[in-house]
Amino acid sequence: MNALRSRRFIFTGLAPAVILYALFVFVPVVWSAYYGFFNWSGIGEAKYNGLGNYAEILRDPVFWRALKNNIIFVLASVFGQIPLALALAVLLHKENGVQRFLRSAVFLPMVLSTVVIGMIWQYIYHPQIGILNFLLDALGLKSWKLQWLSDGNIAIYSLLPPLIWSYAGLYLIIFISALQNIPGEIHDAAKIDGVSGGRKLVAISLPMIKNTVQVAVVLCISGSLKSFDLVYIMTKGGPAHATELLATYMYNSTFSTYRYGFGSAISTTIMVISLLLIGTSQWLTSRRKSAA
Repeated sequence: MNALRSRRFIFTGLAPAVILYALFVFVPVVWSAYYGFFNWSGIGEAKYNGLGNYAEILRDPVFWRALKNNIIFVLASVFGQIPLALALAVLLHKENGVQRFLRSAVFLPMVLSTVVIGMIWQYIYHPQIGILNFLLDALGLKSWKLQWLSDGNIAIYSLLPPLIWSYAGLYLIIFISALQNIPGEIHDAAKIDGVSGGRKLVAISLPMIKNTVQVAVVLCISGSLKSFDLVYIMTKGGPAHATELLATYMYNSTFSTYRYGFGSAISTTIMVISLLLIGTSQWLTSRRKSAA
């Protein structure tokens, strides 16, 4: 009887959140996938188009450019944000005034608006008044001064430092929490056995937070594939689609030409790509676990 009451209490408590999630997340996703099979301008009658929108997406070279750029963003996030945050977490996970200040400084970009971050980095990269070219000039490296956001060959790579800088603080806090939650008895046992320093980090600390790192990788992949605001503020996908991402491609294709059916197909494609990448990362992680 008590177990039944406990279940009812749990279901009653979860029901509002589940209903809201279904209404504002699940239903829109299904609705968007449905309209991906139609030509629809947002008003008037939606004309069934079958897989026509998806075929057009696959034929569009801008889509493949956007997908390539998004893969670059994913790789930069996974191999930039995660290692950087993990290294900082190892250095700053202890509780003292200096480390708390440094943690706050690293986390600060998470508090700032993305618009502010984009404008800051626009000024850093500005070809005439930007601090980056100014420093290169002061160091006698005039040949290194570039049009960082206007050159189509390097523009996408110029967006990676602000991307990593913006979100490293989030994963820093996650990893610090994981490191601080390792039971003290394990550290005491390692000390008794003479394990310390880098050996303790590799043999004890990192394996203990492996699941946390795996969750962080999933968050990195999903967040990178949804990247929009930073790129839109800094380059709007230009020059000549050089910094186009899947999200900006969807926005420009939907709201510039009022093709909501086509935009719905793009959003569904993004969701499928996200699931494939996340599933692949999970499969690779599970294979490593089974091999170990």
